[in-house]
Amino acid sequence: MFNPAKTIPQTSWRSRGGQWEFSPNSFSMLVIGLWIFGSGEAALINAGLGVSPWTVLAEGLASTFKTGVGVATFVVSVLVLLLWIPLKQWPGIGTIMNALVIATAIDLMRPVIPTPSEFRYQLLLVLIGVLAVGLGSAIYLTAQLGPGPRDGLMTGLHYRFGWPVARVRLGIEISVLAFGWLLGGTVGLGTALFAVLIGWSIAINLAVLSKAN
Repeated sequence: MFNPAKTIPQTSWRSRGGQWEFSPNSFSMLVIGLWIFGSGEAALINAGLGVSPWTVLAEGLASTFKTGVGVATFVVSVLVLLLWIPLKQWPGIGTIMNALVIATAIDLMRPVIPTPSEFRYQLLLVLIGVLAVGLGSAIYLTAQLGPGPRDGLMTGLHYRFGWPVARVRLGIEISVLAFGWLLGGTVGLGTALFAVLIGWSIAINLAVLSKAN
């Protein structure tokens, strides 16, 4: 039985030369983690019970400003990166790979992952997706090659204020979900479950990696 981790543990595959200097081991773990993350996102989409809170926000902004969801997603990413500045967070190779690998994984894994029609299987796929996103996040974050925009906001707040990872992520996801819903984004059961459970999924998987390392 693992207690949820309250911080990012040190692993054998972590980068020891900064966020732009990496070994084959740390880079491999970065890509593996991001691929698992993207596969989890694909599972959430295929479950058909609602998208992640950040996609809800993008949908709400797209509806409000009459633009595409892709454009809104890009704008949100830029704004989140600006929030890194007061938190003294800096991008790394992982920040770039985040966008490239996750997007590729979603496109390639969606045709492979089932699209169930029965509610119980849809719910199971949502939970699998949340677990996969948490595991993927834990693996790539511990490579310490730079987080993606949203994970960087989480780790920045964690390091700046000392708040536990699970609580920080829960607060971010619920805030984003509420704001996106108010703007007209689509919310489903899967969206709510993701918002509530993703912080714990990341924290528990970080604890597992720290024990297994």
